[in-house]
Amino acid sequence: MTTGGAQHFEVAGRTLRVSSLDKVLYPAGGTTKGEVLSYYVQAADRILAQLQDRPVTRIRWPQGVSGEHFFEKNLPSGAPDWLPSVTIRGHGARSGRDSVTYPLVHDLAALVYLVNLGSLELHVPQWRVDAEGRPGPPDRLVVDLDPGPGAGLLECARVALHVREQLTGAGLALHPVTSGSKGMQVYAALDGRHTAQEVSTVAKSLAQQLSERHPDLVVWRMTKALRPGKVLVDWSQNSAAKTTICPWSLRGRSTPCVAAPRTWDEVQDGADGVTELSQLSLQQALARSTQTSPPPTG
Repeated sequence: MTTGGAQHFEVAGRTLRVSSLDKVLYPAGGTTKGEVLSYYVQAADRILAQLQDRPVTRIRWPQGVSGEHFFEKNLPSGAPDWLPSVTIRGHGARSGRDSVTYPLVHDLAALVYLVNLGSLELHVPQWRVDAEGRPGPPDRLVVDLDPGPGAGLLECARVALHVREQLTGAGLALHPVTSGSKGMQVYAALDGRHTAQEVSTVAKSLAQQLSERHPDLVVWRMTKALRPGKVLVDWSQNSAAKTTICPWSLRGRSTPCVAAPRTWDEVQDGADGVTELSQLSLQQALARSTQTSPPPTG
């Protein structure tokens, strides 16, 4: 059914109004809103596992990546009654911030609803809420690898291998993700027995140790003057107040790349220069083998 340029679809038992499917959101390659929605529908089983019970912050590009964009934490104006949400007070909120009512994305209908609003990027914390909507302890640790000027995925891959060596020795299973932007993340599942502060302390210690052992490659301070040619190991992303890009989310860059789980063989080959490690496009991400080890989902 079509009304005023919009179309109505049955999605997960809900009737959703979807508009402007022919609008070009990524001008460099001509990727349309319809193609973006199609990507999220096809990747739904993968991304919903990552989004489950995590408050979702969106970055919206209503007119596409060449237009203005904005962060949105609270429920969008006019959100339907059926869209689940959770109000977070204190935990996970920055100092001085009032409570925030976030959407939760538990099914395909919620995902399509938010993406239809131009929510190209979906960001989540490292913790989930319980059945009563209470924030829990972090269920994963993230090591965010951010290359400075003159560095790229080659350097990130080398640092990721150092991270794996260090944390595997601590009994953690590691999962690499190319961010779809410039760098990478490495995730590790946690048992939920530690606070965000404790996890941040461990991540900071790791970043400092790597910086000491590989001073020509790694920095742990955000000082811009220190970063050319090196990779920032951003331990601060483990703060309860911070979020990282959700694995399988698109990015709002010039081309539609995806925060995509990778294999350690790919990372090793990239670090050794056997192959060039690059960010994955929308099409490449969909073609990924289901055997690729996903990041921990709690």
